[in-house]
Amino acid sequence: MTRSPRAGDSVGVMSSEQPQTEADTDFHTDPSVNKPAITVRRARTGDVPSVRRLLDGYVSGGILLDKATVTLYEDIQEFWVAERDEDARVVGCGALHVMWEDLAEVRTLAVDAGIKGAGVGHHVLEKLLQTARWLGVRRVFCLTFEVDFFAKHGFVEIGETPVDTDVYSELLRSYDEGVAEFLGLERVKPNTLGNSRMLLHL
Repeated sequence: MTRSPRAGDSVGVMSSEQPQTEADTDFHTDPSVNKPAITVRRARTGDVPSVRRLLDGYVSGGILLDKATVTLYEDIQEFWVAERDEDARVVGCGALHVMWEDLAEVRTLAVDAGIKGAGVGHHVLEKLLQTARWLGVRRVFCLTFEVDFFAKHGFVEIGETPVDTDVYSELLRSYDEGVAEFLGLERVKPNTLGNSRMLLHL
């Protein structure tokens, strides 16, 4: 089953400006267990309210750190969303933030509580990792409570910050709070209590 093209979708031959990783990904779960068809696609500005809704569900439980809505708009180009085909409802999201030439971080990976177990999170993460490979990133970091979930995708727990001293010094120049958490700076440690630091080599 394939979905019909929508306004703005690219059709035909992919060019260097439209890499294969940018294509939407359809996946269809077993209809016998009432799991809907989902499309994973690039996020657009109109998706921010839906991303906000998903994020709020995890912030209230202390699973994800809050982000200002303006930050979600500023970072929307980093996001992919999972959209339920039957009603175009966004039921999952995730972002890939590049930190250095060979290093990126998976951020704000969230799935609607009503659709957990349908594989949405796995498919969003796979799209983020596909994007990382296309960008030339060789290592992907995450800070998470969901150790088992990320371990299924090859992430392993790490201790020390996995960059050399020169890169560390450059990263210190960043104003990004996520980079500060990656570096383990003292001022953000209250944000990371209980989280595991994990890394995947692509």
